[in-house]
Amino acid sequence: MFQDKISRLNEIMRTAVISDTHDLLRPEVLDRLQGCGCILHGGDISSRKILEKLEEIAPVRVVRGNNDKEWAEGIPLILDFELNGLRICMAHKKKDLPKDLSPYDLVVCGHTHRYESTWIGQTLLLNPGSCGPRLLHQPITMAMVHVDDDGFTCEKIEIPHTPKEAAVKIDSGNIRQQIELVIRETQKGRTTDQIAKKYGLDPKVTEQIARLYVTHPGVTADGIMTKMGL
Repeated sequence: MFQDKISRLNEIMRTAVISDTHDLLRPEVLDRLQGCGCILHGGDISSRKILEKLEEIAPVRVVRGNNDKEWAEGIPLILDFELNGLRICMAHKKKDLPKDLSPYDLVVCGHTHRYESTWIGQTLLLNPGSCGPRLLHQPITMAMVHVDDDGFTCEKIEIPHTPKEAAVKIDSGNIRQQIELVIRETQKGRTTDQIAKKYGLDPKVTEQIARLYVTHPGVTADGIMTKMGL
């Protein structure tokens, strides 16, 4: 009985941090979430069914991302709360966080699909990366926050991708030209299959460029290159 109580306490003090699922919950991610006391989601959920699935596992604290449209109007853009003795602030984009982060123990953001864990004084700024669809060269990541009597620690978790998700080879010399081409054709309403076939482009690269363009309104070719890790 005593060991059961200790085990349950450890679960409560373990918080999963994820972001940018973009309508995909991988089985490996779901396995990692089991037994957590709470799940923090940094936005770009993309559908209510993702939240419903997460809520079956543990209570969820979530902020709205730039791709969470009408269905998510009730989800806040910023959260400020306490959990397991930690004061936490969350926003999808780093630029929307408060300028002064010193009142917080943990600050969570997403959007870039890149893992970041940086201490600013006594505050941990954490971007868990994306555990949703994989971009070209980006790893699939999430984080786990562990709280104990001495404070808290953050564990980076990298989720293995399947062989078909392996990064494809691209010609970095003309990738910017390809991105601009895909943007123009996407604006005309053409599908990624049509674009790839018409211009002889790699279908996977074409799909990823188009997805980045559609899901990040106003993004430029340079911005897409940055998000692709080029």
